[in-house]
Amino acid sequence: MIASIHRGRHTVSLDGILLVNKEAGWTSHDVVAKVRGLLGGVKVGHAGTLDPAATGVLPVLIGRATRVAEYVVGWDKEYRAVLRLGESTDTEDATGRVLARIDAVTVSETAIREVIADFRGPQRQVPPMYSAVKVGGRPLYKAARAGKTVERPERTIVVHALDVLAVDGRDITLRIVCSKGTYIRTLCADIGRALGVGGHLLALERLGVGPWSVTQAATMRQIVAEVESGTIHERLLTMSQALARLPSMVVTDEQARIVLHGGAIFQSEPWPSSADCSLAIRLEDKGGRLLGIGVQDAHVPGLIKTHKVLAEIEATN
Repeated sequence: MIASIHRGRHTVSLDGILLVNKEAGWTSHDVVAKVRGLLGGVKVGHAGTLDPAATGVLPVLIGRATRVAEYVVGWDKEYRAVLRLGESTDTEDATGRVLARIDAVTVSETAIREVIADFRGPQRQVPPMYSAVKVGGRPLYKAARAGKTVERPERTIVVHALDVLAVDGRDITLRIVCSKGTYIRTLCADIGRALGVGGHLLALERLGVGPWSVTQAATMRQIVAEVESGTIHERLLTMSQALARLPSMVVTDEQARIVLHGGAIFQSEPWPSSADCSLAIRLEDKGGRLLGIGVQDAHVPGLIKTHKVLAEIEATN
């Protein structure tokens, strides 16, 4: 189904990215379902799950923009988190059952800052039991709800920035910029453990995803109003904006036709000097229209395979 709305005699495409400022209590799936319903059942997805208790920016991909999800999901994320010391929970956040309480009054701000500094940079993290990570084909949260603990492999994450914004008794407000796959709940629990008193994530707001900020995001109430007024298309970011970090290559008219049919082409110009040959590039026509995403063939030098077709084939008379 093509994502579009009618504006007078014209049809406006709704292929693009909608930045939603998710409220507490909504799951990411709830947001997707609501947007899909508002837009008449078109294809909708999201890039980067937020827990129900968390708030902040959630990129929602509409129509053909769902094809670029893998490129958006991999971006770094920025958060504002509140770590509560002295209480450990089974979910590592405030929604869980308290497992232990230790008086954190003796933990100094100096000790807090020293320990937190150790959590900056590349590190290994064990995903929490209450997560959607699959082990043996089964989500961990299902085992956790059954009272089981499953051994799960560590994963490499990178904490690019970890700053203490405020210390208010046992509550520590943090600004975190991290790589894909980082569990802020686990980071908070690990910091509490390192301080010797335990801890959990009390509150979480996602401030940014890649280049996009929560200040650009709309509440669900705003989105409903804009759908009803027929202006929601004005809020959408384009697929070109979503892929702006990828280098681009301009193809000839003949190559453009091949790309739009999902075929392979030989380079019409040198591979962008800023691009790793193993990475994808944007394929654009001479007018700057985004046609698709290309990748180099590993066996044939100069051959570019169309990895994703993102534009419609325009009708000609």
